[in-house]
Amino acid sequence: MVSRKSSITNAFVNTLIPQITPSLEEIEQALAILGIVITDVRCAYCGDKMTEWDHLRPLVVKMRPTGYISEIANLVPACGKCNQSKGNSSWREWMLSTTAKHSPTSRGKKDIADRIKRLEEYERWRPPTRIDDFEAILGKEAWAAYWRAWEKIIADLRDCQNVADSLRPKIEKALTQRLPESK
Repeated sequence: MVSRKSSITNAFVNTLIPQITPSLEEIEQALAILGIVITDVRCAYCGDKMTEWDHLRPLVVKMRPTGYISEIANLVPACGKCNQSKGNSSWREWMLSTTAKHSPTSRGKKDIADRIKRLEEYERWRPPTRIDDFEAILGKEAWAAYWRAWEKIIADLRDCQNVADSLRPKIEKALTQRLPESK
């Protein structure tokens, strides 16, 4: 459970991040810049069929919010492989990585340079909204209280894992007593 700390942190931070729903016109503009037709939306990174929207700039890095929000200036269509593989990485470094599992380069995609140019143009299209100081907006005490709640969740997960670790051998022992011996 504790190995899910980054997933918990991402979910925790995502609850704070504003989400601005784009208009159809904004989506059409975004897709046009990316060279994607609205009737056949493809992953901006690799060209496979789009299954989700990815944050071009990550919302969380090093267990804290980057300040970027969920809005069209920070969202691009992606396939599941690319979105999961990219995670909180810089999109350009990840795309060019030969070692990142499922990056376009490691999968041998041929038009990466063209895709990078379109993504660079996309970044110039509209500056993303960025919240520089959550603490200044929320107040020092409220911000600290939020992160204490996060620490409590992580501590509770650690405690739960310890209990599970102590219980698993009992379950395994009971299971081996019930199974017939292998021959």
